[in-house]
Amino acid sequence: MKFSIARLCGGKALMAVSVDIMDIDMEAAAKRIEEEGLPIQTKDDQMIVYQWNGMETTLYRPGKVMFYPLEDKAECIRFATEILEKYQ
Repeated sequence: MKFSIARLCGGKALMAVSVDIMDIDMEAAAKRIEEEGLPIQTKDDQMIVYQWNGMETTLYRPGKVMFYPLEDKAECIRFATEILEKYQ
């Protein structure tokens, strides 16, 4: 997977944006996240906010993943790849 990276929240968060067009099934992704025992804070048809690996993680329908707090771009890409491979 290839990504562009955006730094957000004054540099405390990173968002990985997949260059591939994706359309994640948010209902199926939320079910899988819950089955893994990860606490979901909020969800709708466009995004899921949950706790993962000690971070607030937001998964977006078009294949974007935001991590807060996170400042390492290489980790952002690695984490986003791991998540998108699970939920796409």
